[in-house]
Amino acid sequence: MEYLDPEEARSRAGLRLALTTGVPGPWGEAAKSIFHVKGLDYFPVRQTAGEENAALLEWTGHRNAPTAVFNNEPARAGWAEILHLAERLAPAPALIPADGHARALMFGLANEICGEDGLGWNRRHQLLTPMLSLPDAATNPALATGRTLGGQYGWSAEASERANDRVCQILTLFSEQLSAQKKAGSEYFVGETLSAVDLYWATFSAMIEPMAAKLNPMPAMMRAAYSGLTPEIEAVADPALIAHRDFIYRKHLVLPLDF
Repeated sequence: MEYLDPEEARSRAGLRLALTTGVPGPWGEAAKSIFHVKGLDYFPVRQTAGEENAALLEWTGHRNAPTAVFNNEPARAGWAEILHLAERLAPAPALIPADGHARALMFGLANEICGEDGLGWNRRHQLLTPMLSLPDAATNPALATGRTLGGQYGWSAEASERANDRVCQILTLFSEQLSAQKKAGSEYFVGETLSAVDLYWATFSAMIEPMAAKLNPMPAMMRAAYSGLTPEIEAVADPALIAHRDFIYRKHLVLPLDF
């Protein structure tokens, strides 16, 4: 993927999406997947993990990724904000159900993946624990990026201990929801058609079981961290959830990932 620097992207019109370069970040991959399903063209914009990203901050008000900007509208950095923008720009195919109950269920499930205290949030706590628990974690220059992420996600020893139970709870919820949907004759988490929550699960599932390297290349350290699960998480990591991930990529998305 060829990225624009923020200074150049700022001068462009249309849809621009800041993404972390060099890694398949789950929030960024989710935004890319939404835009792909919608058929929305966009300019990828460079954001570098652990750096100040001063030009991006000056332009958008955000130093993190993903951040979406359409024309001269305010930047959208939250997962739900990006989804709503995509729905407005390309109403079909709809990724937000029209039915109120289905809509509420979809957003509730999506928040369990993408939101604060969700799957991504708590897996980040677990991934940060080995480095932020080191004796020199507060001062070691090599751990600066970890400290930055820890601050963003509210990492603490207490949060790390709690994260395991939350990940297990979320995986169990999604396993039960998928099973109920299959019994009702649906291939998707909500209703009868693809919704955003299917894309969120597909992209965030790498934090539980990454796809093969030829399909989802990533740094070796990242793959090892993502694959390192506690016995409790392994016990509730339903193979049906991974099969659903593979189905969504096969039917609706594109492989291998490009970042």
